Amino acid sequence: MRLRSSSTQAFPTPSALLGLLLLALAAPIAGQDQAAHHGGDDAAAVTDVVERFHGALAAGDSAAARALLAPEAVILESGGIETVDEYTSHHLAADMAFAAAVASERGPIQVTVRGDVAWAVSTSRSRGRYGDREIDSTGAELVVLSRGPEGWRIEAVHWSSRNNR
Repeated sequence: MRLRSSSTQAFPTPSALLGLLLLALAAPIAGQDQAAHHGGDDAAAVTDVVERFHGALAAGDSAAARALLAPEAVILESGGIETVDEYTSHHLAADMAFAAAVASERGPIQVTVRGDVAWAVSTSRSRGRYGDREIDSTGAELVVLSRGPEGWRIEAVHWSSRNNR
């Protein structure tokens, strides 16, 4: 990279900036290609953990859901951040009741693996009745996982949704 200098600062040339931008844009694509070709088993294992977590919620199995969460995991939901203990004592029961009551169509899970860290993103559409409310919402989910001696565990979950009405 050639730098132009002024009296006290160095600035990259426009062509150097373009090169950096292209590298930055290509890095995620190259990483996804690597994950798809060399991390296929890891991506499948990550997808399995995410699907088992959702299955545990829908089945009302709090022990199975909690077992998939790392001890220091955080859950971001409804504008708040909760530890595993806070989540299991505050929102887990409501999330299980919602998952059991409202049909949800999940989109494909897109997984990126970087060594012992992975993230999975997906969307969903939920429709049904929960209590006295009609539900029709679209959601997005980000799950961050790490690989340890026990295998892949969830380190963070971020849910967001919007009402379609």
